[in-house]
Amino acid sequence: LAAEGIKISVNDLIVKAAALTLQKYPNLNTHYYGDKLVHHKRINIGIAVALPNGGLINVVARDADKTALSVLAVHNKEMIGRAREGKVKPEDIQGATFTTSNLGPFDVEHFIAIINPPEAGIIAIGTGKKVPVVKADGTLGVGERVKITISVDHRVSDGAEGAAYLQALKALLENPMRLAL
Repeated sequence: LAAEGIKISVNDLIVKAAALTLQKYPNLNTHYYGDKLVHHKRINIGIAVALPNGGLINVVARDADKTALSVLAVHNKEMIGRAREGKVKPEDIQGATFTTSNLGPFDVEHFIAIINPPEAGIIAIGTGKKVPVVKADGTLGVGERVKITISVDHRVSDGAEGAAYLQALKALLENPMRLAL
């Protein structure tokens, strides 16, 4: 991909992993409309983008679960760039079914994100930190830890399902080659 000028960011991996994990937890890809629960057929991931003059906007990676990681990376870079330049179109910011908010680049280790209605969930990703780890052979080493929290609409899901979602997300992020398939 580097030869083609495509750079996969940590955020691209997170968006892809979040989308693939939603396939296993469809309750988190729903919303309430009036008094009815609406299950989305598509997984459209909102990506929270900090704007240069303050504020926040969500751009949308449509069908992120079905889109190749390389295509997703190009799309995300373009959308984030347009958002920061103030050149988004309505379709760029409408239709997210679940959101990712990554404050890692701002050196924030842990935070809790607020759900964007009408979505049922959002994940908050902190910065990676080097930590001591015990390796399989019992020796000490250095590993990296990222704290991720989830906020869910308890009308459609609960903490147990949120925890299961995070475990599945963790498994994907710890094996990023699975995201390229």
